Amino acid sequence: MIEDWGEAPDGSKVQRVKISRNGLSAHLLTFGATLQDIYLAGCGHSLVLGYPVLAPYLKNPNYFGATVGRYANRIKKGRAVIDGEVVDLDRNALDKHHLHGGSAGASFRNWELLDHTQNKVVFGDLFPDGHMGFPGALSVVAVFEITENKILRYRIEAQSDAPTLCNFTSHNYFNLDGRPDIRDHHLRVFAETYLPVDLEGIPTGNIEPVIGTRFDFTKSKKLLQGDKIMPLDHNFCLKGKDGFSQRCASLFSERSHISVELSTTEPGLQVYSGEGITENNHTLRPFSGIALEPQIWPDAPNHKDFPNAELRPGEKYVHSTSFRFHSAV
Repeated sequence: MIEDWGEAPDGSKVQRVKISRNGLSAHLLTFGATLQDIYLAGCGHSLVLGYPVLAPYLKNPNYFGATVGRYANRIKKGRAVIDGEVVDLDRNALDKHHLHGGSAGASFRNWELLDHTQNKVVFGDLFPDGHMGFPGALSVVAVFEITENKILRYRIEAQSDAPTLCNFTSHNYFNLDGRPDIRDHHLRVFAETYLPVDLEGIPTGNIEPVIGTRFDFTKSKKLLQGDKIMPLDHNFCLKGKDGFSQRCASLFSERSHISVELSTTEPGLQVYSGEGITENNHTLRPFSGIALEPQIWPDAPNHKDFPNAELRPGEKYVHSTSFRFHSAV
């Protein structure tokens, strides 16, 4: 089902598409190639955070459900070097760092609806050379598909006509029980190391073991520790072979007995527990949802020991992530 859902700031038509299969359904928006909601049969609330109308998505300070890029996460001081040339990127975080593709990145563009079926939708966009400071015209296709075994598959492919940086992800905040916050959620992350960050969220360059720290989620752990929800906004370093999908995380609510398991081809998982979520209407508050973002590591272009985020002409960037939902009720 496709419906017109208002206008983007440039006057283009925003469309909303519903996909469904075997007890799992979702709405997606052309604006930001956004996952607005996802429902599991028998559950009366969406399992991800989103807005009921278009207007908040036009600013979307929390990036609810949006596809973010050309570079998901942060690049220190908005600077990188490609083939010996310094590239200056849009600085939209604290007016000094690059975040999620910049102030007019993928999440604030109205993508084209290329194709749809009952259980699949395909969006496309063309980012011009120099957009947000990135070199090269970048052609991007994002596919959302629900499979017969209650899996939402997200796949994004991109090609560039010049050497550039490329790192996209779907910025979903999960809340599996519909309560005001995620205090009753349990998280497991299949990672033995993580990236420490400075006070501005920029990786220090160190890669540290999680064992013996609060970042140890190698076994499922409740997000409520004592009387406080654990603040997290860190990249966990995943093992695995390039291009091969691996299980990276699972999330479970002890209230609803609903779980989601993530598998991805990406080398990192950013975990953000939503401490900074604020909304004027007070329907959402800090820790209303937890973002699980498979991606290349933050600030990778500035660290030779981090995964490579460069995309060159003739190459294809491919990111594939699956979200498997299950209810024990």
